[in-house]
Formats: sequence, C-alpha cells, structure tokens
Amino acid sequence: MERSYRRRARPSRMVSFQVRVKQTDLWISATSVLEKEARDLVLECRHSIEAYISSHPEFSTTLSPWPEDPWAPDIVRKMIQASRLAGTGPMAAVAGAVASFVGEGLSKKTEEVIVENGGDVYLKTVRSVTVALYAGDSPLSGKVGIRVSADRTPLGVCSSSGKVGHSLSLGWSDAACLLSRSTALADAVATAAGNRIRGPSGLERAAEWARAVEGITGGVLITGKKLASWGEVELVPI
Repeated sequence: MERSYRRRARPSRMVSFQVRVKQTDLWISATSVLEKEARDLVLECRHSIEAYISSHPEFSTTLSPWPEDPWAPDIVRKMIQASRLAGTGPMAAVAGAVASFVGEGLSKKTEEVIVENGGDVYLKTVRSVTVALYAGDSPLSGKVGIRVSADRTPLGVCSSSGKVGHSLSLGWSDAACLLSRSTALADAVATAAGNRIRGPSGLERAAEWARAVEGITGGVLITGKKLASWGEVELVPI
C-alpha cells in the first residue's frame, strides 16, 4: 500500500529514510542516517516475535488477550501486557511494539528519533512536533494534528481506522489515535477503541472506555464530521 502521507513527514532538522524487512515498513527520521542500525534492530525484534510464534502458533491469530509469560522475549511481554490492558489479541500491539523497539535502540545513537510504522509512531525529540491525523473520507482528515511538546517524549502516538489501512478492525471509525508512554499500549488501545465505534453514537462511549485504560494519557477519535478528544492532547490546525 502506498503511504503518500510520508511525503509530508520530513522534519527539516532531521534526515529521513525507509527501512523495510518482510512485512515491516518503517519511515524513520533522525539526526543522521542510521539505516543499517535500524535494519539490525528490526531483524532482532522480528526474530524474537517470529520465534515465539513458531512455538506458540495461536499467538499470531487470537483476538483475545494472551496469558502472561515471564519466559517470553521482552518485546513479546510488552505486546502481551498491552493486549491484556486493551482487551485485544497481542498482535494488535505489534506495530507499536516494533516502532518503540527500533526507536529506543536508535536513541542510543541520535538525540532525536521518530519511527513511524503504518500509522503508529514512536517520538523522542528535543523540540515540539505535530502529528497529522489522517481519517479516510472524513472532512477532518489531514486538517488537524496533535502538537507534542518535547518534554512529553518519549511518547507513542498510534492510530487505527476501520476504513484506512490493512490492519484488522471491527469498527467503523475514521480514526482512533491514542497517546501513551508505551507505544505498544497506544497501538492496542487504538484498535480496541476503534472497534467500539459502530456509528456516530459510539464515539463518546469509545472515548469514555479508552480514557479509563491505565497508561493512556490522551486520545482523539474521529468518525465523519464528529471528533472527540481528551487528556494530554493539544489539537492544532494543519
């Protein structure tokens, strides 16, 4: 799938590059080109996840939370924890978990790093950044963004949609964007919140549910012309 929004995701003070390994397709901005380092991190975390799935095949298909497993690799444990808080299957957290794994690894070599993985973003910056919200056919799509101050990073900003992208969604949201210190959790809760929107009337109920999830610091839900936001969210026009 063409990700045309990436043409606009080029912070002027940073360099941007793409890293692709199998299904993983990352757009990364950093203070220098770290393509090899990023690829090595992708291979490392994919190996951990793939090895776990090899011995636990249901892990990749279940839509229910996975039991805690102290022997699982660290990235898998983060996916499990996120799924249990969100009430989803663990793979609902995989894109966010990979983004944060790569972002945290690259943070050892760059002062600033932004890792985008199919709409799920890990941020660590020294200046404020604005994350644009893309919401399918909604008239609000691409017109509003979330401003994130540097002192709130590292931060995960993750989006899910019932109408955009290839990820499984059971709802009809144009966009569900959640914020958390845990990018894996933001990813899983974005999916779960979007699943709860089955029309304009479901927007407030989904927002109330997501607001109560421990570890979620804010969010934005969009369906049609309606928008709900709460928590540590500063909306700005784009």
